[in-house]
Amino acid sequence: MSGRIRVKICGVIHADDAEVAVEAGADLIGLNFVPGSPRCLDLATAEEIANRVSGRIERVAVFRDAAHDEIQRVLRRVDFERVQFHGSESEEEVEEVDLPVIKAIQGADVAAAEEYPGTILLLDHPTEGGGSGNTWNWSEATELIETGIDAILAGGLDPDNVTDALASLGDLLPWGVDVATGVEDAGQRKDPEKVARFIAAVRAAENFD
Repeated sequence: MSGRIRVKICGVIHADDAEVAVEAGADLIGLNFVPGSPRCLDLATAEEIANRVSGRIERVAVFRDAAHDEIQRVLRRVDFERVQFHGSESEEEVEEVDLPVIKAIQGADVAAAEEYPGTILLLDHPTEGGGSGNTWNWSEATELIETGIDAILAGGLDPDNVTDALASLGDLLPWGVDVATGVEDAGQRKDPEKVARFIAAVRAAENFD
């Protein structure tokens, strides 16, 4: 890990974009397997991306309410270090996966967080969900982080607002931050300059005294 706050570049759809994330100093990339999403990957493309950056960055498989058999079909074909669940998966479904899990919840919902003890939680927009690019009141995450929960701040982050988002947490640092739309150009491709600026802003924020 290059810093205290992990940076996850999600919704990577091209091997060159995964390379951009690695070179910029990201800690994780997310590969999307959610049907209907503009960033949803077929297995061949996912395998190409994962293989390109093998051993240089953590690769996260992103699912939403997928059947267990479908999850296993993907994990048998493509190598990942983590799985992210972005739907209404139960604690039991989360625990069925052998890999470490990130569980997305809407906003900083304390009751929802308590359903997944010991799991890293991605705090997304309270109503819009993942990939919308809409911002929310990130300071609401302080209550969860204060309790010791490993939280990933997400939902509408970009190079221009991530500094303020982290500052809204006061002296607290999240486990990580997650960005997709905020570092993209047209066609869901990652923009190298935006990725670099986003990561630089996070590193500056975590080192601010």
